[in-house]
Amino acid sequence: MPDKQLLILNHQQIQQKIDRIAYQILEDNFDEQEIVIAGILPQGNLIAQRLKQVLKNIAPFSCTMINIQLDKQSSNLQFSLDTDIGECNNKVVIIVDDVLNSGKTLAYGLGVFLDVPLKKLRTVVLVDRNHKSFPVNTDFSGIALSTVLKEHVYVSLSESGEEDAVYLG
Repeated sequence: MPDKQLLILNHQQIQQKIDRIAYQILEDNFDEQEIVIAGILPQGNLIAQRLKQVLKNIAPFSCTMINIQLDKQSSNLQFSLDTDIGECNNKVVIIVDDVLNSGKTLAYGLGVFLDVPLKKLRTVVLVDRNHKSFPVNTDFSGIALSTVLKEHVYVSLSESGEEDAVYLG
């Protein structure tokens, strides 16, 4: 992280954003029996786990969690999953990442499910920077930031959640 940084969200605010997104997911999927939450490694899966925990307490449906490992440097889609992709057939899938910048990572994440018959595919990001180079939009976001391209958003998440923060630097 650079020396000069501005705190955008603290631990409590991040949790409030995750709680709000969980309620939006509940409203969007109230009639479902099960949804699949797909977290993009390394940070998206931590947010996805927290969403799953909140939904477990408020939702009538069950949540299955999968992790997506993407090769973000590749010019074509290369990925691995920790679960068989067939588990997603005819279900609602929610792809989760930490920051939407150019949209490449989210576009690759959507590509993972192109050949899978789904009921619905939704996207969640904690921070939407509004610098899209790819035609992707988020269905649910914690905060939208209008930044200049040279600025960077740093999302710091810990397993315990106590040291969570989002910085602009």
